[in-house]
Amino acid sequence: MRLLNILKENDIIKVSPEDHLSKVLSKLSTSHDAAFVFNDEDKYLGIVSPYFTMIKSSFPANTKVQHCLTHTSRVHLNYPLTKVCELFIQSKIHYLPVFDEKEIFLGIISARRILSYFKDLPIFKVKIEEIIKKRWQGLITVFEDDTITQAIHLFKTKKISKLIVINHDKKLKGVLSYYDLINLMISPKYSSHHGERGKENINFYNYRVKNFAKNYVLTLSKEKHLIEAINLIINKKIGSVIIADTERRPLGIITTRDIFRFYIDNEKYAFIKSLNPFKKIFKG
Repeated sequence: MRLLNILKENDIIKVSPEDHLSKVLSKLSTSHDAAFVFNDEDKYLGIVSPYFTMIKSSFPANTKVQHCLTHTSRVHLNYPLTKVCELFIQSKIHYLPVFDEKEIFLGIISARRILSYFKDLPIFKVKIEEIIKKRWQGLITVFEDDTITQAIHLFKTKKISKLIVINHDKKLKGVLSYYDLINLMISPKYSSHHGERGKENINFYNYRVKNFAKNYVLTLSKEKHLIEAINLIINKKIGSVIIADTERRPLGIITTRDIFRFYIDNEKYAFIKSLNPFKKIFKG
């Protein structure tokens, strides 16, 4: 597959270095989104992403874009797909800038467009169970009656953007996204809120996770194939799928990054095998 075939040249979210962070974040919809920053001469300067500005760092909402720029890796048209996937994994975002050999900005490439290419590859007809066993990080959960403070602590220490919400029977109750909390954290509405009797103030950070978690969650069983997770991510425009048993107890999660890692590992294995096609014969 040629990168030029999936290059996106139009409808790119472009912002000015003079814009405030709050204005830019309002244009984005998930923590993996990105706005691309250009100066008055239409020169590319970098990106602004919720992950880098609000999860990895904590910039105030009135910060100018020029002070919270992130310089992600640049993709070039001659890059193999495995390298592009590696850059997506490293960047923690789902959009990367693409340049030609003269470092002229051509457009962007999205993780979703690569997944659309993956959905037709036979290598993804592998059971999900095999993937969740190899995840680099275990399942990270939060109880529905934990406080927002406890949830934010997990977001910050684990450097993740989504928490699986469970009850004390360890059954799935929903998903809490850090991006969903961003606007609430900077909103005066939730800086303090009168309790039911109008006497005590309840700080936003003391609210329970269940007050802000999304209850509607898409799940798959571990017996399903990875291709089904890919199709669900593409069709429902989500970043991950939770794997649960018949009792709705979460077993794992399949993310876009997991899919990219699987593709990279598969390509490396195929390359090594091509160098020594008779390896299995001489192994025993």
